[in-house]
Amino acid sequence: MRVTIRLFARLRELARRDELTREVGGAATVADVWGALAREFPALEPYTRSVSAAVNDDYSPMTRALANGDDVAFLPPVSGGRR
Repeated sequence: MRVTIRLFARLRELARRDELTREVGGAATVADVWGALAREFPALEPYTRSVSAAVNDDYSPMTRALANGDDVAFLPPVSGGRR
């Protein structure tokens, strides 16, 4: 099945692109997609424990199963401003 992957902020900078399309297995999860990205772009790997994900514009756990045509977004942790 095919999914669209969107990367934001620092993740976009490290991968040097903001959107990718990838074929994934029929039982793929968000974590599977992230793992494949981290293998393709090793600079993303340090974010594995802190990255957030959204599927079709809704925040999602990494365990969520994906469907054909899903839009998967990955967002790095956001640090707060000055108080």
